[in-house]
Amino acid sequence: MTAVRPRWSDDELEAARDLARRYFEKEVAPNEEKHAAQGHPDKLLYGRAGQLGLLGMTIPEEYGGGGGSFAHLAMLIQEQLRSGGGSMGFAVSEGIVAHYLLAYATEEQKQRWLPKLCSGEWVGSIAMTEPGTGSDLQAIATRAERVGDEYVVTGAKTFISNGHLCDLLIVAAKTDPSQGAAGISLLVAEVDDSTPGFTRGQLIKKIGQKGQDTTELFFDELRIPATQVLGGQEGLGFYQLMEQLPQERLITAVIAQALTENAVAVTIDYTKERQAFGRSLFSLQNTRFELAECATIARVNGVFLDDCIERHLRGELDATTASMAKYWITDRTGEVVDRCQQLFGGYGYCLEYPIARMYTDNRVLRILAGANEVMKELIARSL
Repeated sequence: MTAVRPRWSDDELEAARDLARRYFEKEVAPNEEKHAAQGHPDKLLYGRAGQLGLLGMTIPEEYGGGGGSFAHLAMLIQEQLRSGGGSMGFAVSEGIVAHYLLAYATEEQKQRWLPKLCSGEWVGSIAMTEPGTGSDLQAIATRAERVGDEYVVTGAKTFISNGHLCDLLIVAAKTDPSQGAAGISLLVAEVDDSTPGFTRGQLIKKIGQKGQDTTELFFDELRIPATQVLGGQEGLGFYQLMEQLPQERLITAVIAQALTENAVAVTIDYTKERQAFGRSLFSLQNTRFELAECATIARVNGVFLDDCIERHLRGELDATTASMAKYWITDRTGEVVDRCQQLFGGYGYCLEYPIARMYTDNRVLRILAGANEVMKELIARSL
């Protein structure tokens, strides 16, 4: 299945795509088994991506970035998934964290933090989910009490992507529990393993995405300067989260669509080579019809996703449409990957075949960035 050049791409972007493809194929994908075994990617690979100019492509040049657009991030994610080098947490560090800083940090903070993320010297993470709170962000229990010129943070977060490697962490916390959503603030912490009051839990063992570092984080009177509340004042956190979630959900749809297209491509190749009953598996009508349906799903979803990306590039992607893209495409990805895996027979259950990893890796996409059931509720509210 030949990849179609997206409408939102151009020659410059395609040149960057070639560079990204070589990086993932030569430097990341060959280390995926190592990353899965240790539960996180090698941090040096972030620095290498920064050297190549693959990080910060969506960030303005004055902050160490490439001055590009969301299209550059979408391209980077596509090539990451196509290569099989899924362990790198670029979608979070660049696609989410850097854009919170770009949108809400002070000029001085942008100059301090963004160049380090763009160079790969730092890895970014955002801590929202808690052991007792998932999609209901208003129910978070982590507290941040103002004491003089600092916030003292106490609580725990879980399922934190990039949590094991992060140097910069955005923490969602209650600064005024009596105010509901208006009592939530986002605080930015610079952290390492010796930061007082900050502890990284053990890496979480997952059924998929084993090479991506996901961990619990614990705060026991972690002190964050009061100047590092995003937006410059308390109580803006929930609204900032709501403003940024459409991009996060669009990123999730980009990941899902890349997995869908990759699943169809590797399955076409396999069924054309695999022999059954004296002929190729692809020559059997059931195989051809299954792949015809999967390829059609991939093409239709690709058109929808391209439209969403174009809307986002124009600043016109609304929260409802982003929720539709996230829910619909991730649901269809699970369907397509399952059908493709079936065509591999017993080999589809073996991790040496990419389709097996896609089967486990895609499952979380229907949960993260807001469970798909929540997406449906958000869509229904707009009807």
